[in-house]
Amino acid sequence: MLDDMGESPRRIKVINFVFILTIFNFIAANAMRMLLTLYALKLGASATVVGILGGLLFLFPLLLSWVVGALVDRRGAVGLLSLGASLACLSLLLIYFSPSIQMFYFAAALNGLALSFFHVTLQALVGAHSTSDDRAKNFANFSVVGSLTGFVGPMLAGLLIDHLGFPITCLFTATLSIVVLVLLFCYGGLLPKAQSQIHSKSSKPLDWMDKGVWIMLLTSGMVQLGYDVFQFYLPIKGHNLNLSASAIGSAMAALAGAALLVRLFLAWLVRRMTGLTLLSIVFSIGAMCYGIMPFATSGLSLFLIAVLFGLGMGIGIPLTVIMMYEDSVAGRAGQILGMRLTANNLVRMGGPMIFGALGTALGLAGVFWMMSFIMVGGVLLARAQR
Repeated sequence: MLDDMGESPRRIKVINFVFILTIFNFIAANAMRMLLTLYALKLGASATVVGILGGLLFLFPLLLSWVVGALVDRRGAVGLLSLGASLACLSLLLIYFSPSIQMFYFAAALNGLALSFFHVTLQALVGAHSTSDDRAKNFANFSVVGSLTGFVGPMLAGLLIDHLGFPITCLFTATLSIVVLVLLFCYGGLLPKAQSQIHSKSSKPLDWMDKGVWIMLLTSGMVQLGYDVFQFYLPIKGHNLNLSASAIGSAMAALAGAALLVRLFLAWLVRRMTGLTLLSIVFSIGAMCYGIMPFATSGLSLFLIAVLFGLGMGIGIPLTVIMMYEDSVAGRAGQILGMRLTANNLVRMGGPMIFGALGTALGLAGVFWMMSFIMVGGVLLARAQR
């Protein structure tokens, strides 16, 4: 970490460059998620198939996030980010040239491989170039940027699909990854070759992860499950209500916009309340929104529930990042964040598959009420830790 005042301008440049890379990478990732879902539904895919596709997006992040975190600590960021952008572009070109469910499976896994490279790397860069005084603010700003991309990506994908069709949307989304490659070629020298030195003797996660880290992994996974299942089922719910792609994209964008708004106040909230208190509030609002979701019968009601859900659950993910980074072992921040993403991606891969199958068997209402009970469990877990 760079702590000298003379290094502050460089730290700021690195953080801003990371935010720019995040914008293009995550707009493409969020657009890909909606594009894949709606394209598959158009081709007649069932909720189970869509769930498998959603799960495949997180297969490689599940398998590789800790490995990538270790590589970031030891090797640096430019090569990992370039590889991720290249794979993301390739996954979209595959869909463009071969729009079939069979190719969608491969493209989803490939896009997830790309995600495994740039997600851990970008988070680790933010943490490594922050001080104890501005870390909460920088992670909050990083989450705001992520919310902005979650707003723009689905909205952009919905508009492009409605007006230009699925193939052109694939090509446009692929160009975003090309922009990332150009930026890395021109300005990648800003990023250091390695972020930190390893101070712990053991390289095995079980040797340096205490009970508190395991509990936070569980809590983080529950937050991720709540957010992702909602994102997964929102387009399906809209499709069942016969809403247009633009209307569904608007609801997805409203979710991200509300999360963006509340994340603007994350650093302020962290200074005034404990993380566990905030997590209790996050899970409580999530439980309520899942409980009322079956009663949404129009685009407006879906939109309003998405806004409320985003305002409540929006700070959950960045909050767990801040809490885990602050408790990380010296020199192993990338690995800690990688382990967190491994746990989260286990949820992200399994959640859509399991709940997609449950949606087919039990119906949407059954899934929403089940998730409401899980969120209540999150409230109890946060209170028990507190």
